[in-house]
Amino acid sequence: MRRVSYKLSIMSRAVVLLSGGLDSATAAAIAKEEGHELFALTIDYGQRHQIEIESAKKIAENIGVEKHIIMPVDLRLFGGSSLTSETEVPKDIPFEQIGQNIPNTYVPARNTVFLALALAYAESVGAEKIYIGISSVDYSGYPDCRPEFLQAFNTLAHLATKADTEKAPFQIEAPLISLTKRETIQRGLQLGVDYSLTLTCYDPSPEGKSCRRCESCQLRQNAFRELGIPDPAL
Repeated sequence: MRRVSYKLSIMSRAVVLLSGGLDSATAAAIAKEEGHELFALTIDYGQRHQIEIESAKKIAENIGVEKHIIMPVDLRLFGGSSLTSETEVPKDIPFEQIGQNIPNTYVPARNTVFLALALAYAESVGAEKIYIGISSVDYSGYPDCRPEFLQAFNTLAHLATKADTEKAPFQIEAPLISLTKRETIQRGLQLGVDYSLTLTCYDPSPEGKSCRRCESCQLRQNAFRELGIPDPAL
């Protein structure tokens, strides 16, 4: 497996939320390129596309993280999403309608929960930043992917931690927040991200093959088409 090499400057620490998808892999590569020693956190929340956890392991190894924690937090106990229940994942939504409404793939408060766990991890290892691969451009309309949410969580992080009272405040970084999926892939390719390791599908087959029909698959396929290159994961 080809390993990505980076030129590092000051090795400050950063926690990266690593789902196994295209966006989180790109965010991790950006954090690495910016000179951080990475501590990866993957949440096993009972998602139906649990095969993405295997992708997260491969990405963490490829990028070269200091430590990778896979943390079980079973959100199936709450339900409320097709990703954590037997509810059918929406398929074949007209592309121009994606993001206009919040689909049933929205997991209640998922990014709030994930960032809270990442914040605890960051404080425990002395990390200064937390990277999350959310975007408010090519996305399914989730409310916890908006800049307003990110700004509010930054405020929470500044108020809620012991470390914040003793040193410079934590910073939540979302380097993809204003990028289209095409721009995200372009940035990742510049950094040598191996997108063949990533899984973006909400409803993959038992063998881990993308359905190519859910909103997440459509956004990914459209971006690679715009770039005029094949998706290496297909």
